[in-house]
Amino acid sequence: MSSTNFAAAQERVLERRRQREAEARARHAAQQRASPISPATVQRLPYPLNRLPSSGWRIWNSIKGRDGTRPAFRVGQVDAELLDEELLGLLKGQVGDALKYFGPQMREDWSHEILFALRAILFKLSIWDHDASYGAALQGLKYTDSRSKGPVYSSPTKWQKSIYGLLTVGGRYAWDKWESWLVGQEGGYDEPSQDIRMLSGLTDILSTSHSIAAFVSFLVFLVNGRYRTLVDRILRIRLAPPSAQASREVSFEYLNRQLVWHAFTEFLLFLLPLVGIGRWRRWIARAWHKMVNSVRSSGDDDEIPEKQGELGFLPERTCAICYRDQNPTTTTESDAMAASASGGIVGSAQTDITNPYETVPCGCIYCFVCIVQKIEAEEGQGWSCLRCGEVVKKCQPWNGDVLEEARSQPGTGKIVGFAIDGEPNGEARGTDLHEAGSLDKSSPLQEISADEALQHSEQWSTIEKDPTEGDSARGTNEDEDLKPAST
Repeated sequence: MSSTNFAAAQERVLERRRQREAEARARHAAQQRASPISPATVQRLPYPLNRLPSSGWRIWNSIKGRDGTRPAFRVGQVDAELLDEELLGLLKGQVGDALKYFGPQMREDWSHEILFALRAILFKLSIWDHDASYGAALQGLKYTDSRSKGPVYSSPTKWQKSIYGLLTVGGRYAWDKWESWLVGQEGGYDEPSQDIRMLSGLTDILSTSHSIAAFVSFLVFLVNGRYRTLVDRILRIRLAPPSAQASREVSFEYLNRQLVWHAFTEFLLFLLPLVGIGRWRRWIARAWHKMVNSVRSSGDDDEIPEKQGELGFLPERTCAICYRDQNPTTTTESDAMAASASGGIVGSAQTDITNPYETVPCGCIYCFVCIVQKIEAEEGQGWSCLRCGEVVKKCQPWNGDVLEEARSQPGTGKIVGFAIDGEPNGEARGTDLHEAGSLDKSSPLQEISADEALQHSEQWSTIEKDPTEGDSARGTNEDEDLKPAST
């Protein structure tokens, strides 16, 4: 390109720049002259509003005006602040993890200094060097001086950035230390002094005032999108696109992906309890065990395969469920022997059976609490025994291998004993009801049916009224009729 053409191109660029500046000044003047609210509209407003002076409406117009905001990235500015806070939190967590080896209390004792150092480093590497924080750079924004009225954005001055760093870094550190000192003074056993209470009250007033001012400033920011924070409003710096021709590109790809995954996870959390994932897991485990057993027994067709559980090698005194909970990695006999040789838990008090219950039908012995929890967790589907592999659905108390004799049912009829004349007193007394009942229990041949008892009940026998009486009384009773001895 020749020098003549280059000079002409420069003239055209300067001419377009002058035209943009003239258009911006004309638009600003038109906005200053125009009043969005006419006097007739003001008169129709309610009482408190229709009495406002013209200065109040000018303040409202200045707040509502959108001078210098092309376009207004309100969401981008708020997201930039959130990204900066998340970055600071990540760095604080990593520094805390690195310092935990120097002492457990070091992170708490030096937390304010750590935040101060991190904020200072981030401010130097981002805003001071590049006029934008890391969150603002990710959003395509940078700090500009809003005092300039030209069409081209100008960077903030050195003193603006210096005061910004002093307030955001040093001011936060000083305020946090001040509040920490007040809490330490008020949290002691002694009653705080009058000066401490006065300083605490002033601190609360200042904190409340700052919160109210920040809230009002944020509401104004939502209206015109100029100054995001109270510090930005005081220093007259704001976040804006680096170029006036920048267009806002919004991509919903990541948002759509996040929404899809969120809906999918919520659907799984709702569906899995209804489907019963534990039931399917148990069914797959049983099918796998059956397949493994069939493969193992395929080579030995002549031998009858004996059912063996995965923990069938444990001694009888050891609860297989307790052993599995204490040592989940040991599944073979060699592992158990190695664990017991090295001081393991086989045969220890932690795995011994407490309150033994046996499973039905296999009869393996477990702790009552362990086997009941396993059976109830299966929800009626049955639990695979760890010793024999049988499906267990109920249990019963273990009888301790005690042999109990089968009890015979007593007869339904009456037992009648007879006393023969001339028998000794001992023999007469031996035919009473108690002895008859004991004979009935001892031998099944002595059982009498209801009909036989009815026939024998018609007979009568005589017994002595008083076994301790003398021979004279016994002689007088010989002529008496037979009387029933017992019923």
